[in-house]
Amino acid sequence: MRVAPYRGRGGRDEGPGEVTGPDPALGADFPRAVLHHLGTGVLAMDASGRITYANPWAERLLGRPAAGMTGQDAHDLLHRRADGGRVPRERCVLRTPLRTSVFAEQGSQEFFERADGTVMPIIWSTTPLLRAGRQTGMVLVFDDFSLYRAAEQRMAAHTAALEQLTGRLNLLADVSSVLMSAVDAVDRMRRLLRLLVPALGDWAAVALCAEPAGTLEQIAVHCPAHPHRAHQLEGPLPLPPRSAAAVMRLMSAEEPVLLTAEDTRDPSAPLAPVTGRLLDRLGGHSAVVTPLPARRKHYGMLTVGRTGDPPAPTDAEVRLLSDIGRRVGLVLDNARLYREQRNVAETLQRQLLSPLPQVNHIRMAARYLPAQSAMQVGGDWYDAFLLRDGVVAVVIGDVVGHDLKAAAHMAEVRNMLRALAWDHQKPPSVIMSRLDEAVTYTSDAPMATLVFARIEGPEGGPWRLNWVNAGHPPPLLVTREGHTRFLTGGHGPLIGMSAALHLGLSWPDADEPLPPECTLVFYTDGLVESRGRPIDAGMAKLRHNVAVLARRLRDATVDDFCDQLLQRVRPSEDDAALLALRLPARGAGTPGDPHPEPPPQAPCSPAAPDRAAPGSAQEDALVTDPTRAPRPR
Repeated sequence: MRVAPYRGRGGRDEGPGEVTGPDPALGADFPRAVLHHLGTGVLAMDASGRITYANPWAERLLGRPAAGMTGQDAHDLLHRRADGGRVPRERCVLRTPLRTSVFAEQGSQEFFERADGTVMPIIWSTTPLLRAGRQTGMVLVFDDFSLYRAAEQRMAAHTAALEQLTGRLNLLADVSSVLMSAVDAVDRMRRLLRLLVPALGDWAAVALCAEPAGTLEQIAVHCPAHPHRAHQLEGPLPLPPRSAAAVMRLMSAEEPVLLTAEDTRDPSAPLAPVTGRLLDRLGGHSAVVTPLPARRKHYGMLTVGRTGDPPAPTDAEVRLLSDIGRRVGLVLDNARLYREQRNVAETLQRQLLSPLPQVNHIRMAARYLPAQSAMQVGGDWYDAFLLRDGVVAVVIGDVVGHDLKAAAHMAEVRNMLRALAWDHQKPPSVIMSRLDEAVTYTSDAPMATLVFARIEGPEGGPWRLNWVNAGHPPPLLVTREGHTRFLTGGHGPLIGMSAALHLGLSWPDADEPLPPECTLVFYTDGLVESRGRPIDAGMAKLRHNVAVLARRLRDATVDDFCDQLLQRVRPSEDDAALLALRLPARGAGTPGDPHPEPPPQAPCSPAAPDRAAPGSAQEDALVTDPTRAPRPR
């Protein structure tokens, strides 16, 4: 048998069509064998639509014997709507090949009735049956589409679940990004709530437990429908004992807790002052309260409420909130650990720094800026103290390193220098030689750079600066009129080099007269050098800004001068120390002095609070810590 291709509209080959005769090589029973064992139903119909042939798979699908179907009108016998009703003959798409001879049809939206009366969705294809060039009927190939439809439904369900999972993962990613942002806790929580609404609810709030008092505070409330009410709900939450116990149980819960408006409607209900207040002011039928735990601590709770048509949140949404709550708790706990570590580092650093003495009419100010990492301590330091002969000694230095070890070595070098300067009262060059030997033979401190200077002169002037420089950036002198110059004399090797390498090097003494009302600026390299800027460019920038500020701030305090200078040349990477010393007008403090008393030295120091400077003319000089001042919310 040979099967000629069927030509559809436009002459396209649309598959087998006319039977042209048997092929002797295949055998006369070949067509019947193919149809008999074909794994899909096949019905052949004559020109009037009556069934002339049904293969075994069609019998199986329909539950009808071929003998019972032969001669029956296929449309009347089988074609039905989804509800089992009959399909009007004029609307039967399965009969299209009987009406036109040029179309092959297929589809998946029709239904056949089985012998037991049930309706079966089918996927089907029809084609005209041609014999000797003349259409004699049609062939219908069909199969049970319920299996395919179930697979489609499962695929749709899987796709929907995947989309929901993707949405939750994207939300978690956004939450993680917000929680890792470098903003304070309040701003971080507000940004978090803007992510959760409307994704998981219609409003949301975060309440945190303040340490160490343990009071609860609503730090952020977000409700797009009632922004003014949400803002009014922020603030401390005074709780009666019964409510406080209920809140503690909520914060200690293992999983989120679902509360309804009925649970908190009664004003005497334990949670009425917290969750009930939110539901009453912002509306809603339910709210999920999620604890914020981390490392056996409970930091507060996250509440997400719903006011619209969606019912209570699904299990997946509750699990998502639980995950978010744990992430928030970990971030809050990490912030607590960081604060504790930072406080330890700051306390150590401030204990290593020195309060400034108050000497006659000389005014001093110091600033220390820690590095951005390494627990915020380092080897930079400043120092100022009175010697036995009444001379003011000034030091600026930098020990190699930017960590706790550098801070410890800095304390060693500083204390050695203090002891040597107090004991010997010799020229700075001799003090440097003794210090170099002491660091080399009695300490494991690495090399250090420093400037050691003596401010010599009677009260009222004239004054001279006697100094040595051990590989440190030179001091900067600026007059009241803004004329500046670096004091480049007195240069020698770094501390810890000459004696260690047996070089026999020395430090030449330098001497410079100091004009009245001038300012001396001592600094470390962190103020003038960075990865993107060479030290020469940094020193030029420092000199320019010092000159500008000296002219603009002639009558301002030396503290104002330091603050303004740091705003202009604030370091970005390394730690840095800055010490500024301003001399009074000539004759200040002498009998008959006509000059007004200069502003008192500011009670502000990077050193630890409540520490006076040993050897100061004012032993109980007040020292305060500006970093601990209350900050506006």
